[in-house]
Amino acid sequence: MTTVTLPTDPTPPSGRPGPAPWLPLPGRYTVAPDRSLVELTALCGPLPVRRRRLTLAEAVLTVPETDEHPTLRFEFDDAHLKGTLTLDHAHATAGTVQLTGDLGIDGTDGTDFPVLLRLRIAERSDDRLLGVGVTRLPYRLLRRATGFRFGRLRPATRLRLLIAGEFA
Repeated sequence: MTTVTLPTDPTPPSGRPGPAPWLPLPGRYTVAPDRSLVELTALCGPLPVRRRRLTLAEAVLTVPETDEHPTLRFEFDDAHLKGTLTLDHAHATAGTVQLTGDLGIDGTDGTDFPVLLRLRIAERSDDRLLGVGVTRLPYRLLRRATGFRFGRLRPATRLRLLIAGEFA
């Protein structure tokens, strides 16, 4: 009879100080322009009506050394969307992280629109984070709150904003 010893993963101590386990080490991380993808899709019911790749001017992930929430900031500089998406509250679930924050659109009266971004962590190391996030925005409410229009002649019930980036 052969005895086999299986490796066991040590359980992490509960209530450990510092950043969440899905984050890299504390610091400020940016996304290189060629290492990101941003896409805005107008949906009417389940059907995509219009899809547009957007220009990401800047993306920054700030991981604090204390138990504070991380901050993600995306700046869009495109003809269809000029604005800032700031996410500053995180809640980690199995396999994904839900981030809440505000979408501020340039050229509006300063009204920010609340956003829930579901971020899937594709790869993580001590100095790098690769993630894909999706948020769905009700188009009618967004247009009423901020005056934002994504095309005039095509109907839309909601918008989907897809963001993928490698923070290093």
